[in-house]
Amino acid sequence: MRRRLINSTLAVVLVVIAVFGISLVIVETRTIENSAQESVDSEAVRLVSIVDSRLLGGERVSPDVLADQITPDRYARIELPGRPPIEVGEKPPGDVIQARERGEEGETVTVQESAATVSEEIGRTLLIILAVALLAVVAAVLLAVRQAHRLTAPLTDLAETAERLGSGDPRPRHRRYGVPELDRVADVLDASAERIGRMLTAERRLAADASHQLRTPLTALSMRLEEITVTDDPETVKEEATIALGQVERLTDVVQRLLTNSRDPRTGSAIDFDLDEIVKQQIEEWRPAYRSAGRAIVRSGKKALRAVGTPGAVAQVLATLIENSLMHGAGTVAIRTRVTGNQVVVEVTDEGTGVSPDLGARVFERTVSGRNSTGLGLAVARDLAEADGGRLELLQQRPPVFALFLSREAEAGEPDPRATAGG
Repeated sequence: MRRRLINSTLAVVLVVIAVFGISLVIVETRTIENSAQESVDSEAVRLVSIVDSRLLGGERVSPDVLADQITPDRYARIELPGRPPIEVGEKPPGDVIQARERGEEGETVTVQESAATVSEEIGRTLLIILAVALLAVVAAVLLAVRQAHRLTAPLTDLAETAERLGSGDPRPRHRRYGVPELDRVADVLDASAERIGRMLTAERRLAADASHQLRTPLTALSMRLEEITVTDDPETVKEEATIALGQVERLTDVVQRLLTNSRDPRTGSAIDFDLDEIVKQQIEEWRPAYRSAGRAIVRSGKKALRAVGTPGAVAQVLATLIENSLMHGAGTVAIRTRVTGNQVVVEVTDEGTGVSPDLGARVFERTVSGRNSTGLGLAVARDLAEADGGRLELLQQRPPVFALFLSREAEAGEPDPRATAGG
């Protein structure tokens, strides 16, 4: 493309030089020739007037007198009636420019100049025109190279940007080139890069969340299956299988929830559900793991509570808190339910050292962990809670107290707090 731009610019310049240069040469040649003829004519008229004035005054007309009156390199011949002709200067050889005038006393004056003098002047003029044309060509080449670089460098840069996008590097470059059309292309590529970056981030986040969040229900499911393999009691097998099927359903709900949040985190399926059932289910699922670790998990607080949210998401949040207490806490894990205002609160605490002061509320940030874990559990749990209009908070660092706040469903005979707030 650079070569095409240079060639096209040179072609335009050469055409312009050819058209205007030839016209200029023709005009200048005619001007020089006409000027030379006019100069010779003027010289002849001037000599005639000098000769007439001397003849009328009775003065002598001689070559010595007229030699000072003629331009050097020119030849003059004065023919007087009844006298021999007078010649001044040397007669030029070859082609000449000539002018002849007749005086009032009957004399004839002829002035000649060599045509070679005019040819030399025309040659000098042509050299000047040629030099100007060459300068114009050089300037055009420099301008074409600069313009070609100005246009091809951004195109090369844009091609590299597009290649980087295709290779999986979505970082926008935010480069602009001062050419509106190229800047528009750069804007589109940067917008595409940002959009691809967001998509890749969402995909990576979904993969990380899925690998982390599926681990907990799969672990609980594997424990149930182990219980089935070590028992011979049909009733126990039936009971454990029923619980395992329930866990499979919740696992399916977790997967669906993760996919829904990856598309739109604000999309929820909140319903009115029995909070006691979710708490009881989580205690039953995690009790074998705690028993194996020589620890206990207990429940206290107000019962018969109903909340508004997604049961699967709430179960997953509680499972994350219980698993954190199992992995990082110590002693007995207590789950307490209470009511505050128009919200239901589920608190999970243990007897461990808790959250270090340097972490604090940052414990909910992704990749932030104080115990060499992935740091995703609490971050995903908070996202799940917020998707249902609730929130997950760290109420106390030592001993640790995590609290899940959910909208409360009004009891029979009591006004709906959401309706009151809305009114």
